[in-house]
Amino acid sequence: MSHATLDGRTQPASVQEQSLYRRVAWRLVPFLCLCYLMSYLDRINVGFARLTMESDLGFSASIYGFGAGLFFVGYILFEVPSNLILARVGARLWIARIMVTWGIISGMTMLVTEPWHFYTLRFLLGFAEAGFLPGVLYYLTCWFPSYRRGKVMALFIIGLPLSSVIGGPLSGGIMHFFDGSYGLAGWQWLFLLEALPTVVLGVVTLFWLPNGISDARWLDAEQKALLQRRLKDDNDELGEGKHSFKDAFLSLRVWLLGGIDFSILLSAYALGFWLPSFIRDTGVSDTFHIGVLTAIPSIAGVLGMLAIGFSSDHFRERRWHIIVPFIIGAFSMFASTFFTHQLVATVALFSLASLAIFGAIPVFFSLPGTFLKGTAAATGFALAISVANIAGLISNSLMGLMLDLTGSARFAIWFFAACLLLSCLIVLWLPPKLVNR
Repeated sequence: MSHATLDGRTQPASVQEQSLYRRVAWRLVPFLCLCYLMSYLDRINVGFARLTMESDLGFSASIYGFGAGLFFVGYILFEVPSNLILARVGARLWIARIMVTWGIISGMTMLVTEPWHFYTLRFLLGFAEAGFLPGVLYYLTCWFPSYRRGKVMALFIIGLPLSSVIGGPLSGGIMHFFDGSYGLAGWQWLFLLEALPTVVLGVVTLFWLPNGISDARWLDAEQKALLQRRLKDDNDELGEGKHSFKDAFLSLRVWLLGGIDFSILLSAYALGFWLPSFIRDTGVSDTFHIGVLTAIPSIAGVLGMLAIGFSSDHFRERRWHIIVPFIIGAFSMFASTFFTHQLVATVALFSLASLAIFGAIPVFFSLPGTFLKGTAAATGFALAISVANIAGLISNSLMGLMLDLTGSARFAIWFFAACLLLSCLIVLWLPPKLVNR
């Protein structure tokens, strides 16, 4: 491992320094990854609930799609304010608050009986969860210099596909084995049992997570000084970086990053919310079996994140580590629409799409920190993700509408694939010398 100096040269990192960064990573990243896993699981478990919830409550695909998408309206509205509050009150307290409130609201979804109940709770869930992802991403930039972030981002964001690797069989199993217990449907047990760990983790956050380097009791003064010095050197090298809320808000690059993430999330949410239904449409009816099969594309996503994130850091290259996966992901999504009733082809193509699309995510999330710092870094993450999460409303609403109107999601998936290809042009526009760090 090496570190960059102000004159652009690369110096070998000492064994002690590498050991220190490993220690920091092991202390922070697995816990944050677990929190993100629960975040995404509580967000997308409604995709499994749909398998029986729609018929139990008399909901149409459009009602489901719109309700699932309303999560992102609340999320977008409170994303930037939430991240600014985090920067002011500290990560420990604010992340704990986020997790406890979203866990409670997610559990309350078991009480839904009418469409407006569903709409209201999904909106409030997004409002409660807003700020978690950009807040954690900003938090990690306060520990690791830019040239170490590809691996760290990959290890953290791996919680996203892991939520399906673990959550698929778990969700399917809960719905299969708990259905009818104590008079509750399987989907009601699903919301209740998957919400409880989130509340517990929120409480644990108060005791586990330091606000920053200076608050870490498990580091001595010399170790803290080294970490802070590396961050200072990295920020000094980032001489053209912006610092204020206004700088981030007016930055064209921030808005373009939002456009790239928008394309990622169109496809990612189609997989997260609708993959159980796609697998059911191939003829699989048992909810536990559906859960196991949804884990296969998610495992591919985990492998993609690790391989692409580590490769990007190794070669210090960001752009083509996004463009090539986008092209592969777009082709796979497009091809999947011609095999909607073939189980093996459906799982294989969505696995390839997951490997490529999810694999590009940690590389993408290492970009804002290469040209933003200070308040602008926190705001830049939040703005980019806020813009992007409009995709959640569009993706779910469009999928539901197409299914109700045509009985097929083909045209929606073609649109998602086209957006991935268009985003390749935006990535090409980013200056290589700036982002390849």
